[in-house]
Amino acid sequence: MAAPVMNDSNCYPLTGVGWTSNPSTCPKEYQLITTTADGSSANFVKGFGQKSGCYLCVSSLLIKENPYGDVVADILLLPDKSPLHSGYSFVDEFVDSKVTVPKKKRLCIRRIPFKEADTAIFDVKLTGKSKQIVPSYTCIGELSGFVIWCRKGRIAKPKPLPKPRSMSKDMQSLSLDSENTKSFQSKSQEDDALTIRLSKRRSNLEAKDAVCSSENIYGISAMDGVPFALHPRFENTMNVPNVNVTNVQIKSRAEIENEYNYSFMTEKTAAARLPPTAS
Repeated sequence: MAAPVMNDSNCYPLTGVGWTSNPSTCPKEYQLITTTADGSSANFVKGFGQKSGCYLCVSSLLIKENPYGDVVADILLLPDKSPLHSGYSFVDEFVDSKVTVPKKKRLCIRRIPFKEADTAIFDVKLTGKSKQIVPSYTCIGELSGFVIWCRKGRIAKPKPLPKPRSMSKDMQSLSLDSENTKSFQSKSQEDDALTIRLSKRRSNLEAKDAVCSSENIYGISAMDGVPFALHPRFENTMNVPNVNVTNVQIKSRAEIENEYNYSFMTEKTAAARLPPTAS
């Protein structure tokens, strides 16, 4: 079964596991495991008149104080005479000189760099020798009357940020980055404003400006509804350049109608002609 992804921001992979006698001998970055999952004492040294104990302790200060260090990828419990596996080491000991760490079985861990780790150990718990099961935890083994459990999980690493692209000036002009996007938006707003102004002028045109006439055999024209409008740049008469118009011949309406008079008789005859019938 695949290990679950640990997305909790308060749940960090372990960076160390060790033995310690009491809070005074435990390093500040380690946390003592003083009780089992059912609330009993987790002291591995049992006996009458014992002044010092032997507890497990764990460290998980990866993100704040050890961002590029090693994490605990696995925990094993080996018999004393078994050879140490490759890549594993015995857990650290922060105990008093009078305290003896259990030697019948040795607890060892495997550390790997954080950037190379896909899965890691996130927590360690203890239970008595009963058949109690800790959900979502894996049993490591039994030592001195305690059953050691660990919780493995996949490390949720942040995705690396993409490197900034180097583009030529020609490519930057085609890019949709922030500056080009702003210029594109401003141009679109100008086009929208121009469309609104033309629409207002179109709505104010009178029917006599329409190109369509009753003589058109189809009843409509390709220019029907399309108004004549000057570009806003030419609406201001102050921008019209001085042009010599003395050679321009001005004709009256009657002269224009006589010059371009066309009765459309051929077209009317063709439109009135009945379609041939099948004999």
